[in-house]
Amino acid sequence: MNATIRWADPAREQAFVAWLAAQSARHALDPGSLRPASADASFRRYFRIDGRDGSRIVMDAPPTHEDCRPFVQVAGLLRGAGLNAPALLDWDEAHGFLLLGDLGATTYLQALTGGPAALTPAEASPLYLAALDTLVRLQGIAAAGQVPAYDRALLQRELDLFPDWYVARHCGQVLDDAERTQLARSFDRILDVCTAQSAVLVHRDYHSRNLMVAADGGPPGVLDFQDAVWGPVAYDLVSLLRDAYIEWDEEVQIDWAVRYWERARKAGVPVAADFGDFWRDFEWMGLQRHLKVLGIFARLYHRDGKDGYLKDLPLVWRYAHRVATRYNGLGGLAQLLERLAGTQREAGYTF
Repeated sequence: MNATIRWADPAREQAFVAWLAAQSARHALDPGSLRPASADASFRRYFRIDGRDGSRIVMDAPPTHEDCRPFVQVAGLLRGAGLNAPALLDWDEAHGFLLLGDLGATTYLQALTGGPAALTPAEASPLYLAALDTLVRLQGIAAAGQVPAYDRALLQRELDLFPDWYVARHCGQVLDDAERTQLARSFDRILDVCTAQSAVLVHRDYHSRNLMVAADGGPPGVLDFQDAVWGPVAYDLVSLLRDAYIEWDEEVQIDWAVRYWERARKAGVPVAADFGDFWRDFEWMGLQRHLKVLGIFARLYHRDGKDGYLKDLPLVWRYAHRVATRYNGLGGLAQLLERLAGTQREAGYTF
């Protein structure tokens, strides 16, 4: 086994070595080829291993921190609908070791930004159109009751990460009574719009780091779907087009959003009948997501010691601030974001 792979628990390492030996014999794998495959914001680790029939992915998900059952369940839903999700080849449930099919080594983010120059919107469009087609198929899966509800309570808990981790811990600010009241009112308005949307299967992290470029030019591979829920139809499109890791001009976002909306309506996905109404849903859903992400990225740094996401905070802040300046009733939130960031308010407008 690769000497660079570290184990904090000798007993867990021993169990892993025994499990991997059995899988290597069963699937004609080379244990000596095991090496890290990707980083993750959770406690999961991923390794790639070579075999006679190609490479495979090994997931190490300690049961004390990670529950693999949602991953296995949602993978079955996605693959059952013909999506390009990893095949489950073996699962040691007691130890949290999984052997998976390999969807390739190139993420969308790498394909979009990893060359001599970042792709232009025209060059990136085939990747995004393929992702939109896959998203529409994902949203057509009848998974109500099979995944948790993305209800108001869960959306509220996510929003609470913003004052707890971004405002208080990361920015070191204490809100006064007026600010706390204004923030609560803003959250209520956001939740009213988000919970009024029709519900579909929501991946919850459908973005450039979790989509893989298919080597055969087929539909993208879909990863990191274990937190899937049943909730607002605009959520995953926001994750894709207002990605925390790559920014597109708004006219490009709108163009791709229209193409999604047309495909979704044709497929029977319950989007708003008027694109203007759908775009408003998209914007408010994005505000919920980006306030949450500000809190999550701050928590990853301050609680978990992971500083790799700090560089992405400014883009997420811009997404949230831009929407907060556009809509009636969100002015107090926009001002709070400005105070936290020490910036001047951008010119805004109201739909």
